[in-house]
Amino acid sequence: MTSAAEQLGAFISASRPGALPAALRHEGLRSLLNFFGGALGAAQDPAVSTAVQVMAPFSGPQRATLIGRAERLDAMGAAFVNAVAANLLDFDDTHLETVIHPTAPVAPPLLALAELRGVSGATLLHAFILGAEVECRIGCAVSPGHYARGWHITSTCGVFGAAAGAARLLGLDAGRCAAALGIAASQSAGLVENLPTAAKNVGMGNAARNGLLAALFAEAGYTAAPSALEGRLGWAQAMGDAPDVGRITEGLGEHWEFARNTYKPYPAGIVFHAVIDACLALHKGLDPATIAEVVVAGDQLLLDRGDRLPRNERDARVSIHHAAAVALLRGSAGVEDFAAAAVHTPAVAALRGKVRAELDASLPRGAACVTLQMTDGSRRSIELRDPRGSAARPMTDAELERKYHASATGHDAPAQIARLWALEAEPEIGGLMRAFAPRRN
Repeated sequence: MTSAAEQLGAFISASRPGALPAALRHEGLRSLLNFFGGALGAAQDPAVSTAVQVMAPFSGPQRATLIGRAERLDAMGAAFVNAVAANLLDFDDTHLETVIHPTAPVAPPLLALAELRGVSGATLLHAFILGAEVECRIGCAVSPGHYARGWHITSTCGVFGAAAGAARLLGLDAGRCAAALGIAASQSAGLVENLPTAAKNVGMGNAARNGLLAALFAEAGYTAAPSALEGRLGWAQAMGDAPDVGRITEGLGEHWEFARNTYKPYPAGIVFHAVIDACLALHKGLDPATIAEVVVAGDQLLLDRGDRLPRNERDARVSIHHAAAVALLRGSAGVEDFAAAAVHTPAVAALRGKVRAELDASLPRGAACVTLQMTDGSRRSIELRDPRGSAARPMTDAELERKYHASATGHDAPAQIARLWALEAEPEIGGLMRAFAPRRN
């Protein structure tokens, strides 16, 4: 009986671009559009600048583009930095069942490798979709126990997506694709406890970089245990529960987990979007001064992720209290509403102090009920199960373009958007990547 890695390896190596459905390829383009916009919006953030400063002295001679920045690094460094930038503002895409953000760890290593090796846009898109599919399938196999134990699933499973996509770009055979996944299993890490800190950046950057490294080692002939994913002493057993291997392997090439990808209208953890939508609806006609208490009810994941008063902008993006406060007070939930200035605004802080989170196990993941207790004794309540951006209320292409424009201030957004939609016509990725770097004098 072949192992999960061997079956995935055979799938990756045998897949051809023409076999991917048009709708799936379009979803890949949507994901990359969202990715580039998010990376541009965070490109000059101090956290990204610090990552560049740390990586630059150790960068090799080959140079790949850093999105929105003039510096260039080798493929490993570029993969690390661009993954950090894409994920930094919590504005990236989400596979809702696993809460994986598929694109941030997978696209950067593939873009860097494709740029250095002269790969076409169609080839890149194909490899990216395969990588994201592998990432999500492995995530499904260990959910929800893996995340509940404290593993940051985007980092821990993102390394597999990066390895799978890079292996396909390198044209590895089935055995070496499987080896890349096994090597990636030894490089999988990332902790939920670290999400409100800069250590999250390291986990994300390493997922991208280590996946590329795994594929390059496999290309050079390194091997791994065939059962590195599901074996008794393998990755899944070591990091959680026994995996549901069927979720990894069944229906490969027929059923696509990546087709269930969704996109965020708000720069905050995906589980807070129902809270935000409910509070935005309650904001209409509301005098915030008349609020005595705000009760936010949701499932255990919502409470585990967000029952916190924020100390900084990182905390704010994963805080029930802050998400509710800015939406109720300001009637908005954009990047500026989760920035440091908003976190330290006295009126926002005062309203945050009135927010209380409570468990409602009857609500599904991603849902929330917000109840306002008013000073006159009255109550106002909204339960919301399908927030904007969810599978039931997906963001349209036009909405993704507007989101891109808002993130890409100072860039030629219309031209960049047009090139991304036409990615499959790009003869080589280097030309595309130059459109996302500032002009060098």
